[in-house]
Amino acid sequence: MTPTPHSRRDVLKGAVAITAAASVGIGRADAQESAMQARTRIDGVLKQAVDAKEVPGVVAMAATDKGVLYEGAFGTRDLAKGPAMTLDTVFRIASMTKAVTCTAAMQLVEQGRLKIDEPVPSIDPALSAPQVLEGFDAAGAPKLRPAKRPITLRHLMTHTAGFSYEIWDPNTVRYVKTSGMPSTISGKVAALRMPLVFDPGEQWEYGVNIDWVGRLVEALSGQPIDVYFREKIFGPLGMKDSGFVTAPEQRARQASVHQRQADGSLVPQPLETPFTPEFYAGGGGLYSTGRDYLAFLQMLLHDGSFNGARILKPETVTLMHQNAIGEIPAGILKTQNPGRSNDVDLFPGAPIRWSLGHMLNVQPGPNGRSAGTVSWGGIFNTYYWLDPAKRVTGQIMTQILPFADPRALRLYGQFERSVYDALKAG
Repeated sequence: MTPTPHSRRDVLKGAVAITAAASVGIGRADAQESAMQARTRIDGVLKQAVDAKEVPGVVAMAATDKGVLYEGAFGTRDLAKGPAMTLDTVFRIASMTKAVTCTAAMQLVEQGRLKIDEPVPSIDPALSAPQVLEGFDAAGAPKLRPAKRPITLRHLMTHTAGFSYEIWDPNTVRYVKTSGMPSTISGKVAALRMPLVFDPGEQWEYGVNIDWVGRLVEALSGQPIDVYFREKIFGPLGMKDSGFVTAPEQRARQASVHQRQADGSLVPQPLETPFTPEFYAGGGGLYSTGRDYLAFLQMLLHDGSFNGARILKPETVTLMHQNAIGEIPAGILKTQNPGRSNDVDLFPGAPIRWSLGHMLNVQPGPNGRSAGTVSWGGIFNTYYWLDPAKRVTGQIMTQILPFADPRALRLYGQFERSVYDALKAG
């Protein structure tokens, strides 16, 4: 399979490489050759995965604080019918939405409308009078009690409030079945009104926390979250293909989700049937493209400002990249639905914490990232990382279920390693 055109902004990246090379006395021609070889190696990593049918198609991009380092597109949007993957392919980015929602919340923190460590505003009883699920009695009825302390914005942004997802919590699965409450994939606000599975601040568990942050953004800004994102984040950053609803032209560029089969093969699924949810999910509802999301990451890499737009203050970005949960372990999930997610442990044996919006590596990662790198992904196997110490960010996008697909994760790691190798080569 041949790669699709890259349009990799070679002039800009060549200039970046030359500038870096000049500082260590390497000639212009040698620097250009080194940069080209590094990009060719990244091409090879992505193309090999596509040729081996490990992923149907992939878009991958990386940038430093000097500019775009790499962008490439390989494979196809749909193994059954194509067309080729392109740099403007539209993806369901799922939980990569969370970083955007947390950015919106921190804008409100900067304005004094939200406080990180005070009880969140009473916009719903699920937040203002939370109940903790202690288990089930002999008849199978849920046993609930009031939470020991109020929920704060820090709890929500770090997944330590006690909210969960059915996909990774057996008690939540049982509660949904016995109570008759709607599933979290229903698009109903009532699906968010679940009991907590522990008291706020005591543990970490991934859940609907950021959906509630999105609801807070709406309540305090007085704007629907899609309008808020468009006016305060997407518009200023030039993210024209990002939103909760795709226009027909964007839908024509959308990649299909592929389901991994037991034998390792990939079966394309139909594009999702459009429906109107009761709320737009700040925890996972966005569509975007590689270039759009890279602009968002570059904003964070540039301490809150990009393309002439100031989105956050530098000190806010610094705060968002710090450990926000102390010594509470994070990042490990046990699946209750193998068709949607594998077990999740992205860095086996390594301590993982959570910042105000992202997973946080406490130690250097195996593929080049520094301690203090923030990252996360989306259920359809899209992933990003941002390394403040080495001033580099990258992302890789494909559309595969279940989450934490071993082949997609291997490619993610290979791409990350290749990006850091490219930095050394420059």
